[in-house]
Amino acid sequence: MNVSGGNERRNGPFVSDFPHDSRSLTARWSPMARLEEERARWFVWLPVFVGLGIALYFALPLEPSLWAALGGLAAASALLVASGRPGLIRLAAVALFAVALGFAVSKARTEWTRAPVLGHEMRFADVRGIVELIEPRATRGERLTLRVTSIRGLSADATPKRVRLWVLKTRDGLKPGDAVRLRATLRPPPMPALPGGYDFARMAWFQGLGATGYALAAAEIEAPPEGYAQSATRAVRLSLERLRLEIGERIRAVVPGETGQIAVSLITGERGGITDATNDAYRDSGLIHILSISGLHMVIMAGAVFLSARVLLALFPAVALRISTKKWAAVAGLVGATGYLLISGAAIATVRAFIMISIMFVAVLLDRQALAMRNVALSALLILLVMPESLLDPGFQMSFAAVIALIAGYELIRRRTEQTTFGGWGKLGVVFLGGILLSTVIASLAVAPIGIYHFHKSQQYAVLANLIAGPAVNIVIMPAALLTLVLMPFGLEWLALPIMALGIDFMSWTAYVVAALPGAVGVIPEIRGTAFALMVAGGLWLMLWQTRWRLWGLPVIAAGALLAGGKERPDILVGRGGDLVAVRGADGLLVATRGASGNFELGRWLEHDGDARGARAAREARGLLCDGAGCIGETKGLRIAIARHSSATAEDCAHADILVGGPRRPRGCDRPLAVFDRAALRRNGAHAVYIQDEAESPDRNAPRVVRAESVAARRGVRPWTERPERPRRSNRTRDASPGASIGSAAPLADQ
Repeated sequence: MNVSGGNERRNGPFVSDFPHDSRSLTARWSPMARLEEERARWFVWLPVFVGLGIALYFALPLEPSLWAALGGLAAASALLVASGRPGLIRLAAVALFAVALGFAVSKARTEWTRAPVLGHEMRFADVRGIVELIEPRATRGERLTLRVTSIRGLSADATPKRVRLWVLKTRDGLKPGDAVRLRATLRPPPMPALPGGYDFARMAWFQGLGATGYALAAAEIEAPPEGYAQSATRAVRLSLERLRLEIGERIRAVVPGETGQIAVSLITGERGGITDATNDAYRDSGLIHILSISGLHMVIMAGAVFLSARVLLALFPAVALRISTKKWAAVAGLVGATGYLLISGAAIATVRAFIMISIMFVAVLLDRQALAMRNVALSALLILLVMPESLLDPGFQMSFAAVIALIAGYELIRRRTEQTTFGGWGKLGVVFLGGILLSTVIASLAVAPIGIYHFHKSQQYAVLANLIAGPAVNIVIMPAALLTLVLMPFGLEWLALPIMALGIDFMSWTAYVVAALPGAVGVIPEIRGTAFALMVAGGLWLMLWQTRWRLWGLPVIAAGALLAGGKERPDILVGRGGDLVAVRGADGLLVATRGASGNFELGRWLEHDGDARGARAAREARGLLCDGAGCIGETKGLRIAIARHSSATAEDCAHADILVGGPRRPRGCDRPLAVFDRAALRRNGAHAVYIQDEAESPDRNAPRVVRAESVAARRGVRPWTERPERPRRSNRTRDASPGASIGSAAPLADQ
């Protein structure tokens, strides 16, 4: 497959030729003339503007109506039709139409996936459903995804469509498609750990996931409910899940231990059996992308099928002279890619990779360039129109950023080396290794801002790890995985799996060694959204255009990098319910209340804060004085009281500037600047509190302003943030959340 972006002139889908009679130097350097020179790249900007419309939809604080979205699309369509002759106005109309289209498909997707979401915690819930997915856990039990048929105590209109449960005890013989019954604790999809954090509930909404939870006992297999009938599509999907489960069992039978679990993840996409330590090693070394089936795996698997088919056909001259072996090999590659998609579980990242590789094979069948920027743009456009929520997924952003950067980089190299020839095995070897190194550097630079923005970490030795492990993945692991799938129907997988295991062991050794190097991971505080947007915009401008004006993207990227640091950090973080509180100490680090729960939430706080310590270290740090009634601390000269018992309320009201975790502000409790009561915290989620420095206060004698931001305020009112009212308690269903009136969280607490 050749790498080329093509400089040939092509008309976009909505635009026609500009006039070509520019006669002056001014006209030559006008925006229209510049755009005319980039005519071949007009189309690749279409998914960018569609993505802008999707981003606008998800950024809104209030849910727009469907009619407003469709009305905006109709208005943009009318403007496009009325835009008249070609020119900047026409191009602006196309861009506006793309933005309106992205906004409208996002709204339509939200309504299409609308399903009931559990509004409160339920204990001892009697859950019945059909097993859709079984995911083994590395430590204990398994995770089940059920398509719910009934939950006792909930009406049909309030019953979630799908739930995900961690079952601590496994049931032998359980397989996808079985009808089961469990006693489980159910909870709504969790809120973000802090304002602006990752919103699992939004992702769950688009998966039809209305509740999560756990069950202590194994699932009971029972007969399907009377009258239950599954569609043909669902039956095929369950058959594929049973096949994936069987493939995983056969792999683990040949290659036991964690090496076998990694082999399962690379073939079926099931990563649940990999331990946290190994996941951390792969993440810290920069190899975590290998464990998630995406473009790399799809290209290697489908490319191996393509190459094998072409070589096999070439062995028969009578056939090779009569047919196009390249096109028949492309058909074989397309079939192989489809099979791998189905076996790997068809996760979103895998679907993205499949669409991209399919377009490339179709391009071969149509005698077009197999790997061109237009094909990547078409892949992105299809994904965004079908699954607009993918835009918010770091995997989507990183995969397309890496591919776009690689194509742009190799286009530039190809133009500079068109007349260069490389002869001899030595020179070819240097070119091969240099290509791996250059590809790793380009891809790493492209995805670095995305990784920092979402995960607040930078893998310093990712290039080294990928340079060492990359050849093993490309030459040993994935070809052996393909051979395993070919031999498995004949019961001969034991021939290929040991070879794959050797490559995996080498890759895991690389991950652990590189992750253990001094300074392997850089922890970076949360960066501004504006800075990230500038870096993305500058990167797209640099990579999508071809002429010299692409260089204007560099100062935009630099501006984003300069703005990235210095974001205001909260002085106090209060968890949902008020059990977990962290106060910034004199050394600038967070000091957290002690307790057995909330470690995950505290871990997210530390990540956003750019703090490399673990949750235990933050809890053991000095800065809070605690007893049975509560804790007291101080930050920026203000006293914080964390109530654990009502007996401390009167004293806290008399001496504290900020009161956390008690009941609603008692009558006469006027001294605290802010009161965060448990009821308000339970409803609005975690709060980030910002305190003005004494040096910045205009009046040294006046109380300093306290600004607080809650998760609820940051999320806005969207379908995935809504919580249905609690139904009346039945005799058979117990509810764990105590009833509480909605409290007042201080005058300044939810602004």
